[in-house]
Amino acid sequence: MKNIVIIISGRGSNLQALLNASLECRVRTVISSRADAAGLVFAKEKGIPCSVVSPHDHPDRASFDAALALEIDRHDPDFVVLAGFMRILTEAFVMRYLGRLINIHPSLLPAYPGMHTHAKALQDGVKIHGCTVHFVTPDLDHGPIIIQAAVPVLSRDTEQTLGERVLREEHRIYPQAVRWLCTGKVRLDENGKVIHDGIRTEDSSLISPSLEDIT
Repeated sequence: MKNIVIIISGRGSNLQALLNASLECRVRTVISSRADAAGLVFAKEKGIPCSVVSPHDHPDRASFDAALALEIDRHDPDFVVLAGFMRILTEAFVMRYLGRLINIHPSLLPAYPGMHTHAKALQDGVKIHGCTVHFVTPDLDHGPIIIQAAVPVLSRDTEQTLGERVLREEHRIYPQAVRWLCTGKVRLDENGKVIHDGIRTEDSSLISPSLEDIT
């Protein structure tokens, strides 16, 4: 059975989705960059060991990442799962875990990397938005894609309502991605391409607004 380490910074809603799922893996620990992260409370209630590695205790990004890596490596994980971790990682850190480090992002990458994705989608008037689970690479929010979920953008949407709809999909696809990784159904090949082994795909479309029936 594979081992994973989950890293958070805040409320941990994706952490909760992962811990509530029936995953074929061991969650060795939850690490937070903030001591007051609400996700730590939930993890401790689930009996998961927790620790804090704060950037405020380190003079720069490199030393923080080194301390974080030291704490991660104590638990010998097969995969490192970022679940609302609000820090930009150094290239050295990313390369240390290349092919084993994954993240979830609230947009259909490569569209809208970075922050404020829902506001950008609304401003641009896109009709389909969503979320992406991807391997982390030094190129921020541009790593190889494991799975995506799309939702329609409604005319009455606000940043909050659109974000809530996307978040529901995040809670569905992140456990699925981790499950695939831990059972060997997803991997990176030598060219950095995501390989799916034995995963069903559907020939279906999401169209928004919906097409009218023409008779």
